[in-house]
Amino acid sequence: MAIDVNVHPLLYKSIYSEDDFAFWEREFGMGHMGPMEYDEVFAELDYGGIEKSVLLPLDLTTTAGGWIATNEQMASIVADYPDRFVGFASVDPNRPDAPEVLERAFMELGARGLSLHPAKQCFWMTDACTEPLFELCQKYDRPMMVDAGLSWEPNAPTKYGHPLAIEEAIMNHPKVRMCLSHFAWPWVRETVMLMLKYPNCYTECSVLYLDSPEESIERLFKRDMGPRWFQRSLLHQVMFGSNTPRFRAFKLIRAVDALGLPDYAREALLTANALEYLGGE
Repeated sequence: MAIDVNVHPLLYKSIYSEDDFAFWEREFGMGHMGPMEYDEVFAELDYGGIEKSVLLPLDLTTTAGGWIATNEQMASIVADYPDRFVGFASVDPNRPDAPEVLERAFMELGARGLSLHPAKQCFWMTDACTEPLFELCQKYDRPMMVDAGLSWEPNAPTKYGHPLAIEEAIMNHPKVRMCLSHFAWPWVRETVMLMLKYPNCYTECSVLYLDSPEESIERLFKRDMGPRWFQRSLLHQVMFGSNTPRFRAFKLIRAVDALGLPDYAREALLTANALEYLGGE
């Protein structure tokens, strides 16, 4: 079984509305789809062997005047299906009440981590406004998911998501586990470099920007850094992620299986590393 650490539940029927979707469509950059009943969601997850999904909201209060799914909606989904979902929180670092919003999400809503999107939220990970958020993540032992590299979303300058723009934040907060999503593609080597330097730096493998899932994953694990770099050097810092609903998790699982990884490496990639990142859940 696998844990998918990068899921945007925008199509789930319990939080889907036409008004919300119009905002999501404009700000997330996705076409009109859904809604999906949960039996359909679970059938697809079961087909791919996905045991749990980490749900990521996004607070765009100061940049776009709304949310791409809210902290409360994540908590509601997790409350209904605690065996299948893990909910993260989001907060716009530029809003004046950001620390209060995040602490409430951790303490009252049960959020298991913080999701940030520097490009879409238009901030640098070293800005002063992020420091209270790092302090709260360290205080409550909550990891961060940082959208890095190329972002599909409109009005999301890629410069904010470059791995080197995030390095000092990783370096200055060694007790906060940080995942740079999508291998910060196209900066795969830079992301690998950061993981070699900083054991609190993680990444996940939703890198489907070119070609098929099999071709993209094969290039990532066999060619970008050589044929066995993952199991030899970074076995404990790479996780499975799909970036649903842009990509389907079962297709990436199929691509991972095509790699022919040893059982211990497959287990680390699909499950064990996510458990460590989430805090031994």
